[in-house]
Amino acid sequence: MSLEIIYQDDYLVAINKPHGLLVHRTRIAGDADKFALQLLRDQLQRHVYPVHRIDRKTGGVLLFSLDDEIHKTMQVAFANKMIQKKYLAIVRGFTPDQETIDYPLLKENGNMQEAITNYTTLDRVELDIPTGQHNTSRYSLLEIIPETGRYHQIRRHLDHIHHPIIGDRPHGCNKQNKLFKDKFGLMTMMLHASKLKFIHPVTNDKVGIAAEIQPEFKRMILEMGLNPSLIA
Repeated sequence: MSLEIIYQDDYLVAINKPHGLLVHRTRIAGDADKFALQLLRDQLQRHVYPVHRIDRKTGGVLLFSLDDEIHKTMQVAFANKMIQKKYLAIVRGFTPDQETIDYPLLKENGNMQEAITNYTTLDRVELDIPTGQHNTSRYSLLEIIPETGRYHQIRRHLDHIHHPIIGDRPHGCNKQNKLFKDKFGLMTMMLHASKLKFIHPVTNDKVGIAAEIQPEFKRMILEMGLNPSLIA
């Protein structure tokens, strides 16, 4: 399996991670035998260091450093909110044009953490598919900019405002997930890490990295009748 490299210099490399690919080995995903870290290491024939994480079911920009010092520098930049992240998502329902979700999230240790997510609605569609008591089904395409980077933050925040991401388990809507599996054959989650922007740790240049949506995300946009030009 060859990974799509979308940015590379002497210090950093970024891939467009497919949906379903884990970043690295973990004890809680014993069913996986391929991992982005090992695949990229073998592809480049050198050590690589993931400077952030995206969920297994999320596709899109995944950034690695090529040495340990840059790795530490970039991790500090992520922790200090010096790197802007943008995502795309397809969610249940018609969302407001814009919204800031300011809702603390619980950590595994029981403590609450500040968590802030901003989104803009790019497009909406109403499909002639009955769901529950409704004769039609409504969906929205969002561009999302998280201000913080908590565990499953975007997924949990969108579920909190009752606009869960299509294909999300366990934070999504089981009825919608089943509908999309049965009607469209969708087996992944409609969340895509589309862009990263930051100041390069060595050159001080402005860096912008963009990842095209993966085939399953593109297929769903076209099948649902959402406007693909809005995500360019």
